[in-house]
Amino acid sequence: MQDAETDIVTISVPNYIMSEPKKRIFIGLIVFTVFLITAVTVGLYLIPYIGLRNIHPLAPRIVCITMGTVIGALILGVTLLILTLVRGREIVLATKLRGIVIEVLFPIMVVVGKLLGISKEKIQQSFVEVNNLLVRAKCSDIKPKRILLLMPHCLQFNDCAIKITSDAYKCQACGKCKIKDLVVLAKKHDVHLSVATGGTLARRRVAEAKPHAIIAVACERDLTSGIQDAYPLPVLGILNDRPYGPCFNTSVDITKVAEALEFLANGRCEPRDAQR
Repeated sequence: MQDAETDIVTISVPNYIMSEPKKRIFIGLIVFTVFLITAVTVGLYLIPYIGLRNIHPLAPRIVCITMGTVIGALILGVTLLILTLVRGREIVLATKLRGIVIEVLFPIMVVVGKLLGISKEKIQQSFVEVNNLLVRAKCSDIKPKRILLLMPHCLQFNDCAIKITSDAYKCQACGKCKIKDLVVLAKKHDVHLSVATGGTLARRRVAEAKPHAIIAVACERDLTSGIQDAYPLPVLGILNDRPYGPCFNTSVDITKVAEALEFLANGRCEPRDAQR
């Protein structure tokens, strides 16, 4: 145990750096989406304008105020979201903004991105990065009591005979994959490490562990759906490396996992109910 711990104790933990291209994709798409919604809303108001006046003299004004309120709320929300992303600190309602991004804006942005010729994979990468920024903006002062490291089964060496999906700590530390380093990290920070074969098992592990925060590693598709499924739990997502293609002998940058653990160990992600 002691020998294993010394293997990664000298890891140099880098500062978290937001990928500018990914952030620009998200901000550009969200601004364009709001512009599109605004244009459609104004069009819906102008087209039946004469008919509304015939119904009641005040009908156009009521519709105008209602639509103006909706547009104003959208613009305010997007402005707060962009300011939060740029500053990297919560301005106001970061949790609510993250919920709006996850449940409302992301599905719309996938459609808009497709119309603009932006691949779904790039939008998913951007979504993960922005989600991480919003989680970090909110989680800055309270140490979570329970953190779950949730890893995909494809990180394990394909020819390994040890079944780690039932218990990741059965790893024999042969060093042929990153599971060994993840086990050492989990023990060092006293957090739970779980390896899942798919979304159904991953959701079960989350329900069993009842974490206050999650650090998840997966591909773009699984990470995006996992963040959506886990909301409102804070999830820091890390994309895996796929040198041999998807779902086969994948890897992960251990320094990124170590940095995320260090952040949460000194950060603030604990739900209010857990603080009582």
